[in-house]
Amino acid sequence: MPAVLITGAASGIGRAAALQFAQQGWDCLLVDISPAIAELPQHCLAQGAASAQAFALDLTDAQALAELGRQLAELPALDALVNNAGISDSSGRPLSGQAPAQWQRLLRLNLQAPQALFDTCLPRLKPDARVVNVSSGAGHKAIPWRGLYSPSKAGLIAWSHSLAQRYPQLSVSTLCPGFVRTELVQGLMDAGRLALADAVAKIPLGRLAEPEEMAAALVFLAQPQAHVLSGQVLSVDGGSGIYGGSSRCALSTAVPAPLQTPLHLQLQAGRDAACDGAWLQALKADAPAHAAATGERCQGVVSTQALAPAVGDLLEAVLNAGQQFAATHARDASLLLLLPASAPQGVPAWQHQTALAAARMLVATLACEWATQGLRINALLLSPEQTTGAAVAQLLPLVRFLTGAQAQFVTGQSLDISGSKESQHG
Repeated sequence: MPAVLITGAASGIGRAAALQFAQQGWDCLLVDISPAIAELPQHCLAQGAASAQAFALDLTDAQALAELGRQLAELPALDALVNNAGISDSSGRPLSGQAPAQWQRLLRLNLQAPQALFDTCLPRLKPDARVVNVSSGAGHKAIPWRGLYSPSKAGLIAWSHSLAQRYPQLSVSTLCPGFVRTELVQGLMDAGRLALADAVAKIPLGRLAEPEEMAAALVFLAQPQAHVLSGQVLSVDGGSGIYGGSSRCALSTAVPAPLQTPLHLQLQAGRDAACDGAWLQALKADAPAHAAATGERCQGVVSTQALAPAVGDLLEAVLNAGQQFAATHARDASLLLLLPASAPQGVPAWQHQTALAAARMLVATLACEWATQGLRINALLLSPEQTTGAAVAQLLPLVRFLTGAQAQFVTGQSLDISGSKESQHG
């Protein structure tokens, strides 16, 4: 069975992830500084883990990491490493007034410990292993009065990207959670120190994420089919990272679907017959494996309309696809747009990049406008080789994840999985 090592596993996102890995029969190696980690293996075994073992240690302690390395040498090789452990700074003190001990501890755990743990685990990682680093939306935006939290998370994102380039045989991705209803956050709300309406004021989907939703993303990123996302950042934040409005977002009254809700996936066809045929064939072949019995199903749509637009009409193609989707889905559905990462023949690269930047911002804008209806929209940037044939079937697990119940807190994201230098640098 596959094996995963998870740090920060005693509570919150880490604990939820451990239990979900266990449900899929993984060998679970669980690391946390809290003595409570000793109780988790029995819960994982009860959920179906092939095996489970706890390691109570401080990840900033070099000797403790060396001892962990010696213990790992006697255990199964790792299919996945999840760097989830981290701390914040709740002192409220400005950085200019902080003693070195205060900011050094945060930096060592949030940024330096994942690097040291990777070096420790590298001899035990399988050749195609997945490394998932848990950063934060704070890695994209400066949050004052929280010490080096934002800088440390920004550094973790950059390190993940460089690691993916240095070890192309591995899959290295970053998860950026939004506001999550962890034990700490729930405690603040129960004590009256945090109002739910204030917490979601900048979250278009109008709610907090549950730890189980972050765990579902971690489990997906730890699977072999997530290799296409190597070097990428997956923001599971309800749209908070893309929201630029000045008004407060409305509090959602909708109840999220259970994570295991079946998905009904349809094709919104475009102008490329070969591409549409490949997708129809893939969906037809995939249908028996995901056939829903009776009851509620998530509604998902994958659109090829913008893959081969008329020259100069990429933005219009995206808008038309969005309008068509919104006209046929009143609420609680998801649209995944497929976009061409590189310029089609006869179109200058600069012209395509201009249109593509506008199209990606349109995806974000639609996501913010649709959120109150429970409608989501995301996009994948593809190379021409990824639009037909066997490549389509290989993309289907990612498409199903992004349009299904396990990614209900993901919206407004445009992920470039093309590997195209043009799409990344223009």
